[in-house]
Amino acid sequence: MEDITEYIVGDGLILIPALMVIGKILKESVIFPDRWIPLFLLPLGILGAVGLIGLTGQAVIQGILVTGMAVYGNQIFKQLIHKDKSEGSRNDQ
Repeated sequence: MEDITEYIVGDGLILIPALMVIGKILKESVIFPDRWIPLFLLPLGILGAVGLIGLTGQAVIQGILVTGMAVYGNQIFKQLIHKDKSEGSRNDQ
């Protein structure tokens, strides 16, 4: 299986942790519903990619990819942490 980061331009990789930090800030805010965070991050990812690459179709695709990686990466992390905690509670029984 190919690594999705092969499809992201080198300069665009910096957008992934930036979007993850913005997502974490939004998650901590009590006024912003969690379900809207990915939709809020998408235009930011596209704008970031446009800023790096220029206004092209490729930049829009790159913005979608980096946003997907940020949201997907966050979900993978959460699932692994949740899985580890739930396995620990099963072992205690």
